[in-house]
Amino acid sequence: MPGKRKAIWGWMFFDWAAQPFYTLVLTFVFGPYFVSEVVADPAQGQALWGLAIAVGSIVVALTAPLLGAVADARGPRKPWIVGFSVLYVVGAAGLWGAAPGSADLTAILFFLVLALIGAEFTGVFTNAALPSLGGKDEIGRISGSGWALGYWGGLVSLVIVLGLMAPVPGSERTVTGLVPIFGLDPALGEGARAAGPLSAVWYIVFIVPFFLWTPDPKRQAPASNTVIRGLKDLKDTLASLPSRGSFLAYLASSMFYRDALGGLFVFGGIYAAGVLEWGMFELGVFGVVGLVAGAAGAWIGGRADVRFGPKPVIVVTILTLMIFSFIIITTGPDEVLFIGVGTAEAPSSLPTIVFYVCGAVIGAAGGPLQAASRTMLVRQAGEERMTEAFGLYALAGKVTSFVAPLLVAFATDASGSQRVGVTPILALFLVGLVLMIWVRADGAEVRRRQA
Repeated sequence: MPGKRKAIWGWMFFDWAAQPFYTLVLTFVFGPYFVSEVVADPAQGQALWGLAIAVGSIVVALTAPLLGAVADARGPRKPWIVGFSVLYVVGAAGLWGAAPGSADLTAILFFLVLALIGAEFTGVFTNAALPSLGGKDEIGRISGSGWALGYWGGLVSLVIVLGLMAPVPGSERTVTGLVPIFGLDPALGEGARAAGPLSAVWYIVFIVPFFLWTPDPKRQAPASNTVIRGLKDLKDTLASLPSRGSFLAYLASSMFYRDALGGLFVFGGIYAAGVLEWGMFELGVFGVVGLVAGAAGAWIGGRADVRFGPKPVIVVTILTLMIFSFIIITTGPDEVLFIGVGTAEAPSSLPTIVFYVCGAVIGAAGGPLQAASRTMLVRQAGEERMTEAFGLYALAGKVTSFVAPLLVAFATDASGSQRVGVTPILALFLVGLVLMIWVRADGAEVRRRQA
């Protein structure tokens, strides 16, 4: 069915359009630049970055379920996506103002929070369209393929930055031997600062297939009644959660493990820049390795989701992330697993190799974890209130998503060490894994059979 295929491709193109923000801004380019160049002290920069992510996450957590319920009551989702896309584009473009040693950090952090809110909310409303694209035996593959396409989008955008915009350390030319395009000045950090505007332009261009090809639900109620109806539906849903044990357990589990994964992605590049003293080139290569592995992992994970269901995929990937996160935390410039390697006179390359390997494995596990999480939610929720369900999913993901950044910020401040600062991420993964014990693979199906 050509129409259905176009709808699926349009939906998957959202992941392609949105991913550069997470790749370029939050993880590999702008975040490490902000910590190491915009703020004088890397530990303080990591703390400020974590605080800004926490503020944006709190805003999303408090408003996503209500807006999702209102959207379900009203019907169309695309007007909401347009509105939050504007917030995202304005916020991402505003990051261009982050010059080295900027005195006004408030403005930079404001634009970061604005972009994060816009990006997260567009995800809430587009994810809600997933169950309309295929049956139970198809959505795992669709979700995994969409996430894989998103990783490829992040990879291409990162290659553009490395090949055309950011010079190799100690050189005035990029890895391709070219002078940075548009006259970008390395001394002013313009290669890294351009990550924000590039993400904004990329989104504007590649979100078009979603709006043209993916259908939108029709209006279900007069506009004047949607807020009241949305509030009533949300109240009913919240009241029903105690009787929906699997759904509630899944929301709680995902609340912790997605928070840990987000913290791992947000602080991974920052950690490498501060602890291993990597520059943008090394971080870029690290990003390429992680994104290629992530795309492959998401694609394979989508097929595993179809064959085994999302729960085994989620459990295996959480365990993998815990193991390799521990290896990263125990790796420093002159040690691996707390075991010293090399000397000051003859430094070892082993820590760098270990970090690259861990990055590849984490990327390969993170993609299928996020893709399987979407399909697990679809199995736990009722299709008639899918946007509300993804709003609750966003609430579950954001109600504690400020916890990881805040814990990292507090631990970093208290210890004065970036390595100690990221250790709370392991505890969050563990809590999420334990809570998965009470999640049934087909929570919504079980509930309907019992009704």
